[in-house]
Amino acid sequence: MELTIPDMSLVVLIGASGSGKSTFAAKHFTPTQVLSSDFFRGLVSDDENDQAASRDAFDALHYVAAKRLRAGLVTVVDATNVQKEGRAQLIRLAREHDVLPVAVVLDIPERDCVERNAARPDRDFGARVVRRHVSELRRSLPHLAREGFRRVHHLRGQEQVDAAVFVRERLRNDLRDRTGPFDVIGDVHGCRAELEELLAELGYAVERDAEGRAVGAAHPLGRTAVFVGDLVDRGPDTPGVLRLVMGMVGAGTALCVSGNHEFKLVKALREDKVTIRHGLAETLEQLRAAGPEFTAEVRRFCDGLLAHYVLDGGALVVAHAGLPEHYHGRASGRVRGFALYGDTTGETDEYGLPVRYPWAEEYRGRAMVLYGHTPVPEVEWVNGTLCLDTGCVFGGKLTALRYPEREIVDVPAHETHYEPTRPLRPARAARQLALTDVLGKRVVETGLLGNVTVREDRAAAALEVMSRFATDPRWLLYLPPTMAPTETSALPGLLEHPAEAFAGYAGRDVREVVCEEKHMGSRAVLLATKDDSVGPRRFGIEGDGALHTRTGRPFFDDATGGELLLRARSAIAAAGLWDELGTDWLLLDAELMPWNAKATGLITSTYAATGAAATASLPAAVSALDAAAARGLDVSALLDRTSARSANAFAYRDAYRRYCAPVSGVDDIRIAPFQVLAAEGSTFHTRPHPWHLEIADRLRAADPLFTLTRHRLVDVTDPASVADGVAWWEELTAAGGEGMVVKPAANQIGTGRGLVQPGVKVRGPEYLRIIYGPDYQRHLDVLRVRNVAHKRSLALREYALGIEALSRVAAGEALWRVHECVFAVLAMESEPIDPRL
Repeated sequence: MELTIPDMSLVVLIGASGSGKSTFAAKHFTPTQVLSSDFFRGLVSDDENDQAASRDAFDALHYVAAKRLRAGLVTVVDATNVQKEGRAQLIRLAREHDVLPVAVVLDIPERDCVERNAARPDRDFGARVVRRHVSELRRSLPHLAREGFRRVHHLRGQEQVDAAVFVRERLRNDLRDRTGPFDVIGDVHGCRAELEELLAELGYAVERDAEGRAVGAAHPLGRTAVFVGDLVDRGPDTPGVLRLVMGMVGAGTALCVSGNHEFKLVKALREDKVTIRHGLAETLEQLRAAGPEFTAEVRRFCDGLLAHYVLDGGALVVAHAGLPEHYHGRASGRVRGFALYGDTTGETDEYGLPVRYPWAEEYRGRAMVLYGHTPVPEVEWVNGTLCLDTGCVFGGKLTALRYPEREIVDVPAHETHYEPTRPLRPARAARQLALTDVLGKRVVETGLLGNVTVREDRAAAALEVMSRFATDPRWLLYLPPTMAPTETSALPGLLEHPAEAFAGYAGRDVREVVCEEKHMGSRAVLLATKDDSVGPRRFGIEGDGALHTRTGRPFFDDATGGELLLRARSAIAAAGLWDELGTDWLLLDAELMPWNAKATGLITSTYAATGAAATASLPAAVSALDAAAARGLDVSALLDRTSARSANAFAYRDAYRRYCAPVSGVDDIRIAPFQVLAAEGSTFHTRPHPWHLEIADRLRAADPLFTLTRHRLVDVTDPASVADGVAWWEELTAAGGEGMVVKPAANQIGTGRGLVQPGVKVRGPEYLRIIYGPDYQRHLDVLRVRNVAHKRSLALREYALGIEALSRVAAGEALWRVHECVFAVLAMESEPIDPRL
């Protein structure tokens, strides 16, 4: 006997003590799926037969069942469940979680149950209890369906129990195996001519019958149209729309969910009580003219429509009025009601219409939700959801979304077919971020490194920086990762040397690396837009883009930032990158110079103050010691040490001064881009680094605002190539350069435990004087005792988070999904790190 149970269901076993429910459950379900009342009695009392513990046991059982049902897991309750009150609690639990309750009755003869209990030493309650159970079961059987069980499987006798086989059945709304591509079409409302026009625009060939009526449509590339409901009412040709859509659905070239207008139409055709308004009268009149046979087909079609579909592995949900994540794929009256009508605040507006609850503002689901129901003049993405009802019947547009391309296609209404009760107006500005998106311990899923955990205290530390100082989060798409240093060098006078970097990559089977000049400036992320329309349309904010630091702070609070963005926009256009990359925005990783353009306060308060004090006091001390030595005092050791410290102080001052220059305007600023991060629909972390540097060269040719990043390719398996790379580093650092960054030439390599460091820094001795102090070389033995493992782990986690943010941006995911990763990078930066790194 095949017993079907839905994928998401609460299975309630019903039977007298001794009917074999536990054996039956163990045969057909996994141990984690079965919640046994005996087991829970044991949990709360250490005695599975302690009936006095039943209340606490069932409290615990219901709690665990609720957690499983919330997760959408099949859950089996193994208890007698012969009393209506106990079953009512379970049915209520299923309804609370919008899953289907299924009853499985093990109807075993009383004598068999008594014999089984008699053979068990732990069952000493006698035949009286079994007799009562059987009596209660008999009284319950006729009423199980009325109690709320959606399916009742009644197994009569042991033979049927032994023959039972369970078959998991997907819910009808579960079309996760349908991967598209799809063309999701908004509310049509009887606008047949506009629908035919939109289908043609989407590439569908419309099929016609002998009378020239549209009766179907198919796409030559096998795309599937998906209608969000409200095909009927208000418009001039509801039968024409239905004839076309019914033909497409019947031929398998379209899917359709029910709208609230189809639901009301079915009630009207059944002659149920329904208020005839909002265009229903016109539809009924049009259907009468189409004839009773067609009207009967319409009734069957609309009555069979589901409230929502889950498509493409769960990545896409289509529902007429939208659907919060906890309803996706579930089946209940509450889910259907929300999908058809949405939710209201209980208020009415000035037109007497209900005020819709803005569920999309709080949506945090992974699936894209496409819907209609509430007409808007223009479509707008809100947290991965999109309303496609652009009021065609009211004189607006008929709109579709190509999925997965996320391309909007629309056609204008031929005329205003129906005057709206209230004028079309934009949806109110959506609150796309919330504190709950970032507060507390967070686990962020990344494609490169799996789950990355952000501790609660780190998130709290980042919150102040992000909320008080960072640029508007709508522009904040990426923060660069920290960079780990190379392994420590043992060479005299050096803390870092390229040999260790080359050997490290060779040990990870990376043959070719690129050595890039390490600019001494401020790390910058530049988001440029093609024109003024891109910001509001793509990012929901006015402006030309953003230029921010590695902690998300704007570089400039005056007109300088705007001038730089406009010049960057023009340079990208002159380099032909807008068209070449197929984008209207571009995100670049770069260095902004000179150092003091951003770091003037830091230089003045820290480096310049130290340098000024040291270069003023130490020469005077040397002079005094020289005078003392001239008088015959033995101060030679102190004089040598002080003279060395004085020389180091001047070297320290020269080191930081080398990276400073006068800045009076935009012409004194230089930007050195070294990586193209993302564009519309694309990320570039798998493009080899020479490609990125070639793009940087083209930008420099277009505008001197951009400067070169000098580089060398090194084969780490070739001693001559390695020697050339070392010599180039020595040349850079001897001239006062900061050093270089060594990266795999292929860019991103590996995932998970195989993820290779995206780059390591190899800094020169004079630059390190700025970091560690004028006399740091006297303390090299202490500085060399450093463990780079934690820094490298941090660098990889931040890198994975950054790439994940870029991937989500390029895919057009909701702002909160992008911000989750960006915020996590900033939180990671508050982790304590060995200061010697």
